[in-house]
Amino acid sequence: MQFRLAVLILLILALVGGPAFAQQQQQVILISIDGFRPDFYLDDAWPAPILQHMAEHGAHAEAVRGVFPSVTYPSHTTIITGRTPAAHGIYYNAPFEPEGATGRWYWEYGSIKTPTLFSLSREAGLTSAAIAWPVTVDAPIDYNLPEVWSLNENEERLSPLREEAMPAGFLEEIETHATGKITSTNYGNEGYFAREQRFAAAASYIFETYQPDLLAVHLLSVDHFQHTDGREGYMPRRAVSAVDAAIGQILETVERLGKMETTTFIITGDHGFVDIHSSLAPNVLLKQHGFIGEEGEAWKAKFHTSGAAAFLHVNDARDTESVAQVRELLNALPANQRKLFRIVEKDELVTVGADPSVELAIAPTEGIGMSSRTGGALVGSASGGTHGFFPDGDHIQTGFIAFAGRAKKGTVVKQMELTDIAPLIAEILGLEFTESDGLTYPGILSTTASGAAGK
Repeated sequence: MQFRLAVLILLILALVGGPAFAQQQQQVILISIDGFRPDFYLDDAWPAPILQHMAEHGAHAEAVRGVFPSVTYPSHTTIITGRTPAAHGIYYNAPFEPEGATGRWYWEYGSIKTPTLFSLSREAGLTSAAIAWPVTVDAPIDYNLPEVWSLNENEERLSPLREEAMPAGFLEEIETHATGKITSTNYGNEGYFAREQRFAAAASYIFETYQPDLLAVHLLSVDHFQHTDGREGYMPRRAVSAVDAAIGQILETVERLGKMETTTFIITGDHGFVDIHSSLAPNVLLKQHGFIGEEGEAWKAKFHTSGAAAFLHVNDARDTESVAQVRELLNALPANQRKLFRIVEKDELVTVGADPSVELAIAPTEGIGMSSRTGGALVGSASGGTHGFFPDGDHIQTGFIAFAGRAKKGTVVKQMELTDIAPLIAEILGLEFTESDGLTYPGILSTTASGAAGK
């Protein structure tokens, strides 16, 4: 009798609650395309039919404004926290090392100072997975292949990945069931297109086998070939095609499993790209004026370059005099050099959420990159493309697509912020996300699963 009564109550609640009550738990596949530009899906001249279909049949933004510096690790951490670098603590790709760069990057999750989608998922009892997502060594991720590499020339470059993959032996499982043997040639810096295929195979295997509520994937070849060749050309187009095919492979897995109604794809990026022809080396100026000594000698002030940006660090945080003197040196440069950059002062750094320990930074004009060297001329030659620019130019902005699942077909947002992505994903997954600098745009999501978006 009690069993029948319980069943009756559940039926009544289902009828009263309607579709929202009956809706299944959503899953999110978050795909970051390093160097992602909106024109890849807004301009059908690019070889990206999957991305263009997703944008047309889902929701998309015409531009996404990033963080400063607009480089990979701060940006990816903003994507999963909804916070700017000043709050989440990942200020650059590599930390400032006063005695000289060792080659280390911000690999360890413990450097992040705020909650993430990964930590909130674990707290809510949801499962998560990630492939090559920055700053995820020792992260609260159930199935994790973090982005990390060896700095020892005598050691296999990917050996730290084997050690840090979670759970133990997970990389070997992926090799056995999805990708085949992973090496530096097909997964590292030498095998960009091969790597995208293996990332897609790994993501498809993880999604089908473990059904994570959140799966985050970081695809890299588009960034690499825009660095070498610039924004246009054969190799960047090949890279876009390879990434599009990888996304298509993951999409096909979701379709085959019949999970399009309950899986929302979020496609975004960390930054756009700007072609460069010259580079500025502000540490040359500082060494000429005694702020930087010879190797091993004391220093007073140094610029930490991060892509096309340079941030002034002082040896003594109380040394306001050196900051003022460096500002004067920069402003006193000849007009033909001074026009190559602008000084970003403390109030603007606070507003944009950059490294809070820095009093001033340099943001170059489009076409000008940054160099960390201390010798040679202040202005040198450069080629290809780069990022890191202050996030106010059209070319440096990235993209956003939401497709299938909860995505509302036909929604177009003129401009979003990179901080808006994490709260949106939290909304889809039902996570409580209170610490965010971003906004959840209600018009991007439908109240029920879209279903037909994948057709």
